[in-house]
Amino acid sequence: MAGALGVGPGVLALLVLWAMALLLVLALVRAGRARVAAVPVALGAAALTAVLLLFPREGESPAPAGAEEIVDTFLIGRFILLAVMSLVFLGCLFLFLIYHLMEPVYAKPLHST
Repeated sequence: MAGALGVGPGVLALLVLWAMALLLVLALVRAGRARVAAVPVALGAAALTAVLLLFPREGESPAPAGAEEIVDTFLIGRFILLAVMSLVFLGCLFLFLIYHLMEPVYAKPLHST
């Protein structure tokens, strides 16, 4: 069963989840002191994504023996894509930590008269 753009409802749910998480992270980063709250939002979205990916899609009873078996031929490619996306996310999180959260705050020079 294909939804919009030829993808299923699970992919659309993940797309909406990450779009909302991205918008919330951008809003929190722009909010000054609340920028630290952006990290739990991203981690929560990642945890919810993991739960949705591991959620069982079929019932407990096995399929009948005569039924046609559907084989996922792109499973390895999907796992490679997930690994690359995870590495990019961790790299971006590391760069965000280095260049934005740990940016030094320099004291203003004193004016001598």
